[in-house]
Amino acid sequence: MSQIPKIPRRIVTGIKNGRSVITDDAIATNVSEHFPGLIISDIWATSQMPADLSTEIIVENTAFPVVPANGSYFRYVSIPPDKDLGIKPLEAGQVHPLMHKTATLDYIIILSGEIYMILDEEETLLKAGDIVIQRGTNHAWSNRSDTHCIQLAVLLAAN
Repeated sequence: MSQIPKIPRRIVTGIKNGRSVITDDAIATNVSEHFPGLIISDIWATSQMPADLSTEIIVENTAFPVVPANGSYFRYVSIPPDKDLGIKPLEAGQVHPLMHKTATLDYIIILSGEIYMILDEEETLLKAGDIVIQRGTNHAWSNRSDTHCIQLAVLLAAN
């Protein structure tokens, strides 16, 4: 089994007596392991745009996010190798078992490792530093390497 990365530290800023301050500095507590080794931490969400800077929404940590209408979602994901999830290489015509679709515009940054983004008709290998603009498409993530892939995603409610 590959090494599981650490849980992210979350630092939140705010205003106190008219001055900028750190209001929270701790290891993220909203962390789950929906599949063995698949670490998801939903760091922050908003329920409207423009965002209300004085409000924190408690995010229910789910495998497939539900973004509030007119809101946003900030997610840290550490995806283990497929073999650690029990996912075997796909044969022609097979659908990846984690294929899903969300009604969101997603900005995804690969921080470390590598991963295949699988779509209905094609796939591409993503490496650290790559950025994906996902526009409500059916997709899955397939980690065919021996180490975790860490990605950050900002999901925005979309029509």
